Amino acid sequence: MALVKPLDPNHDKETKQLAEFFNETLGFCPNSVLTMQHRPAISKAFINLNKAVMANEGRVTSALKRMIAWVSSNATGCRYCQAHAIRAAERYGAEQEQLDNIWEYRSHPAFSDAERAALDFSLAASQVPNTVNADIKKRLYEHWNEGEIVEMLGVISLFGYLNRWNDSMGTSIEDGAVESAETYLGNIGWEKGKHDGSQY
Repeated sequence: MALVKPLDPNHDKETKQLAEFFNETLGFCPNSVLTMQHRPAISKAFINLNKAVMANEGRVTSALKRMIAWVSSNATGCRYCQAHAIRAAERYGAEQEQLDNIWEYRSHPAFSDAERAALDFSLAASQVPNTVNADIKKRLYEHWNEGEIVEMLGVISLFGYLNRWNDSMGTSIEDGAVESAETYLGNIGWEKGKHDGSQY
């Protein structure tokens, strides 16, 4: 059971309207957002930030943004966000080989050097202490411009918030997210962990 129970999707009219965004990205409104509704200003601000961060302004595709989110969530250990990120990557057209081999992005031929630079940036920026360094910067600038790097760090930072929120809350994971995680991550050990609704 989660630390705080999610509220009904109809609890706050403005949140419900904004949350239609997630019907495209995930196919459902996440329990994390339904929990944030206990303070609707937080749920609304979060959804608007999410929409801004995930907007495509350059060459950083929707699929790559979700893979960046997955690497970040994997680094912090949040299984809830790992499942959501891989599901959204799938829904936004990530290549099958990439979805099947996301754990091996550094060496698998399905990933380009530009994608590897972005995903290594996500890993370095998500660690504590942070390990972004001159080499990461050099590799990023070989493939991406400043605006695109800002977009990437927006995703990493957004998921830093989500990783802390969902792991601290023990947010119960939704069936659709479980299905995607078991499909793409189950063979390498993904499980619900604290998000199965039985803890706390």
